[in-house]
Amino acid sequence: MARTRPGTRPAPLTAAVLALALAATACTPGDTATDEDTVTVGMLHSLSGTMAISEVTVRDAVQLAIDEINADGGVLGRQIEPIIEDGASDEATFAERAQKLLQSDDVATVFGGWTSASRKAMLPVFERNDGLLWYPVQYEGLEASPNIVYTGATTNQQIIPALDYLREEGHTSLYLVGSDYVFPRTANQIITAYAQAHDMEIVAQEYTPLGHTEYSTITNDIARTEPDAVFNTLNGDSNVSFFQQLRSAGVTAQDTPVLSVSVAEEEVEGIGADNITGHLTAWNYYQTTETDTNTGFVEAFTDTYGADRVTSDPMQSAYNAVHLWKAAVEEAGSFEVADVREALDGTTFDAPEGPITIDGTTQHVIKTARIGQVNDQGLIDEIWSSPEPITPDPYLENYDWAAALTG
Repeated sequence: MARTRPGTRPAPLTAAVLALALAATACTPGDTATDEDTVTVGMLHSLSGTMAISEVTVRDAVQLAIDEINADGGVLGRQIEPIIEDGASDEATFAERAQKLLQSDDVATVFGGWTSASRKAMLPVFERNDGLLWYPVQYEGLEASPNIVYTGATTNQQIIPALDYLREEGHTSLYLVGSDYVFPRTANQIITAYAQAHDMEIVAQEYTPLGHTEYSTITNDIARTEPDAVFNTLNGDSNVSFFQQLRSAGVTAQDTPVLSVSVAEEEVEGIGADNITGHLTAWNYYQTTETDTNTGFVEAFTDTYGADRVTSDPMQSAYNAVHLWKAAVEEAGSFEVADVREALDGTTFDAPEGPITIDGTTQHVIKTARIGQVNDQGLIDEIWSSPEPITPDPYLENYDWAAALTG
């Protein structure tokens, strides 16, 4: 389990200031903001900055789930009232806004985050305050905290199935490109360890800052080195520039497919279908996923936000999180974090991706891996899926080749 990081030592307070501070923090997340009619939750996503291209739709999905639950009578007879904060694509802002939601707003739980940098910045805040964060996005694994429920995929539910798929298709040389922060660098350590164990070649590893837009050097190098495939861990609007410049460099999906793990339907729309058609993605859900629940989900989302809007894996996982939280609260008969945590194991929801279940040991979700291919309409068609839902293994304990990664 992740351990709480020590906080900084506070400066001495005068008696008056101390009294105000005590008053401001008299309520803790254990005494959640509820009355006879409402319960307050936090929504914390990047509504501005480089990650807004991805996170605004996640905010919308959380709001849709809240509206559905409220229309159905709420949670334990209370209506959910969200407090919306902007993480502004900045990890320090995510930590500061999380602290506000837990201490000043005294929310029952928080739905939020995208990048691993934002999650890791928030993690000590939630552990220090014993709050509960529902994190909706696939990530690099090697983490588990009693104060986070991970509703997106961990490594063995996305990255490893993606590598298995590429290898089975005969792609044995990979070019790695990613944003320069914890998720891509850790993911690429895992990819490199996998490659060494499976006779695959890593042609190059290149990293750029979030928001970077100049990719001609990298795309020309991809064209020159001719890898079998590119494994892409870029995040946010950098993907727009990367795929546009990749196409300009003459790299095609037929010759050198790019497999992305942070490009979903929302990002495809921003990139432009002409620039990414034929390239691959690895997720657990697509708008085209064929389940009865997904049909209703897509209709509800487009009815609410417009026929031109698309659904995606992260926003679907965020939507699922609200319903899973409701189910755990009602199982516990309480909004208190300790009670909800106790009720998490085995909590299920008939999600758009298919039925999902929380694994209480890791607080991750059991889910099916899916490989997709972008079509010329800007949607993603599923071309492969795991035979059955995959139990989360965030520390890769069941993979001998990963032993050196986890100590």
